[in-house]
Amino acid sequence: MDKLKKNEKWFWGGVVLIELILFYSSSMTYKQQTSVPFLEKYVHGKPLKSSLSQIHFNYGGKEQSIANDGYYHFVEFFIRKGAHFGTYLILAVFLCLALYTYFKKNHFLNVFVPWLMTTGLAAFDEFHQGLTGGRTPSVTDVILDSAGALTGALIVVIITYFVIRHKNVKKV
Repeated sequence: MDKLKKNEKWFWGGVVLIELILFYSSSMTYKQQTSVPFLEKYVHGKPLKSSLSQIHFNYGGKEQSIANDGYYHFVEFFIRKGAHFGTYLILAVFLCLALYTYFKKNHFLNVFVPWLMTTGLAAFDEFHQGLTGGRTPSVTDVILDSAGALTGALIVVIITYFVIRHKNVKKV
C-alpha cells in the first residue's frame, strides 16, 4: 500500500476540491441552482411519470410526490439528493485514502475518523447554506450526507482489506 502513501497529496487535493465545490454550491440560491428549467426544456414526455406517480414519502417533514411537487420538481429532488449522497461518498473515499497510512492497522478508525470528519463537514455546509438567501439548512440532508460518507468509507476499507489480503496470499 505504498502507492496510497505516495499519492496522499492527491487524495488531500481531492478533499479540498470537493469542499470548494460544496462551499460554492451552498453559496448559491435555489433559483441559481435549480435544474427544473433544464429538465422542462430537455426531458420531453415526462418519462416514467406513471411509475413515479406511485411514489410518495416524507423527507424532512415534507411530503415528496409528483402530486405535491409536480413532475420536474420531483425528479429534481432525486437528482439533488443523489448529488448529496454521492458527493459525500466521494469525499469520504478521498479522506479514507488520504488518512489510510495513519489508520491502516485499525479498520474501525479508518472508517470512523473519515466518516466523522465528513459528517462534520456536512453539518458545516448545511449551516453555511442557511446563511444563503432562499435556502434552509436541513438535518435530514446531514443524515443523508453522513450515510453517503459511511458508504464511501466502508467501500474503501473493504477494498483495501481484500487488496492487502490478496497481496499477502501471493507472498506465501
